[in-house]
Amino acid sequence: MGQSYANGVLIGLGLIVAIGSQNAFVLSQSLRREHHLSVALVCILCDALLIAAGVFGLSALLSQSPLLLAVARWGGAVFLLGYALLALKRAAGKDALRLERGTKRSHAQVLALTLAITLLNPHVYLDTVVLLGSLGAQQSVPGAFTLGAMCASTLWFAALALVGAKLAPWLTRPVVWRLIDVGVALMMITVALQLIFGATF
Repeated sequence: MGQSYANGVLIGLGLIVAIGSQNAFVLSQSLRREHHLSVALVCILCDALLIAAGVFGLSALLSQSPLLLAVARWGGAVFLLGYALLALKRAAGKDALRLERGTKRSHAQVLALTLAITLLNPHVYLDTVVLLGSLGAQQSVPGAFTLGAMCASTLWFAALALVGAKLAPWLTRPVVWRLIDVGVALMMITVALQLIFGATF
């Protein structure tokens, strides 16, 4: 159970903390103190629903087919290794987190924009439903993996919302994201090797 939970936390963080529009939006809302807690809550709830749907939906399918289970295992390993290479490539680049600026918006407008940024991004479904779902379905305790991934999402978005103003000077520096990407790559490679060599989850 503990290993399944730890895998959920590690993979969840690895997918969530990558540079992207969602992180930039949450951080910018925090800096502006513009409905930032609501924004973080929407992101957390969306992630939780998608992760649960992926893990438990795919778990039912994989349990009925050894072939699908093998495809998920090797496909997940390949994806994780590919993701690790992309993270290392980003680490070698000069990208920084770019914060959104703009005029003050209503609560409803901010929530609608948050939902659009979160749910209209195809990567969110690949990351949460497909990747986390297929990996979670292979855990010895899928529920623990799901909880771990949800905790990772909650901690990350809560941190961006609650201490965004203090984090911004560091998160907008390319060197910080290089270090984050290296850490992400190492986490992804570790879990990929577990899949490849059939380590106990």
